[in-house]
Amino acid sequence: MPNKNKLAYILIAIALFYLLLLLFIPAIAIFYEAFHQGFNAFLDSISKREFWQALRLTLIVVAIAVPLNTLFGLCAAWVIARNQFRGRTLLLSVIDLPFSISPVVAGLMIVLLYGRNGWFGGLLANLDLKIVFAIPGIVIATAFVTLPFVAREVIPILEEIGEEQETAARTLGANDWQVFARVTLPSIRWGLLYGVLLTNARAMGEFGAVAVVSGSILGKTATLPIFVEQAYKNYQTEAAFSAAAILALLGVFTLIFKEILEARTKSVSS
Repeated sequence: MPNKNKLAYILIAIALFYLLLLLFIPAIAIFYEAFHQGFNAFLDSISKREFWQALRLTLIVVAIAVPLNTLFGLCAAWVIARNQFRGRTLLLSVIDLPFSISPVVAGLMIVLLYGRNGWFGGLLANLDLKIVFAIPGIVIATAFVTLPFVAREVIPILEEIGEEQETAARTLGANDWQVFARVTLPSIRWGLLYGVLLTNARAMGEFGAVAVVSGSILGKTATLPIFVEQAYKNYQTEAAFSAAAILALLGVFTLIFKEILEARTKSVSS
């Protein structure tokens, strides 16, 4: 038994050291670099027009991509979990593709399709539509890399709870919408919320695919991660670390929101 406890302590120490090395120390370093010259210096560094344009563009992209992938994820999860059909495994693999494809490759695929010399470039030019180096391209790239999160979180829950409750509700006269709103949605709410939070976090921090399709033009097509990279390359380290701190804070606020929502839901249920 003592040897077992000793092994457990060693594994915990290794895990903590690993987290310290990869997570806590880098996070502390970002906030130190952002605030070590004082709060006024931090405010000055984020007062530039390029920063607010990047923040605005990031929030616009998130506001479009997250609802789209939430709706897609719910529909895909329901179809896959509630039906057995030929090609089901292939469909699951296709949904997982953004996990295995490099974001840079995803960005290049979008340029190949929708760029000026791409497959649909002529058609888009005739319609006077611009996808690449514009907001639509950034939204498509972000939606691609965040596509699997909601579906992958909801599918196991739907498979685990089965169809008995939904069938019973239909037997009692509930229509499909009432079954979804009163039976299915309460059962999958935490998995759905977790998937939405992951989608939101990845959408705010996506860099590779967005860098390819946006052109990384500060003040026009640069999102917040691109602003961080461009500012650092231009030796504006204070601005770069301040923007990185803002990104980190947005992630922290997302987790806090999730905890508050979970606590309130539990209190209402009890």
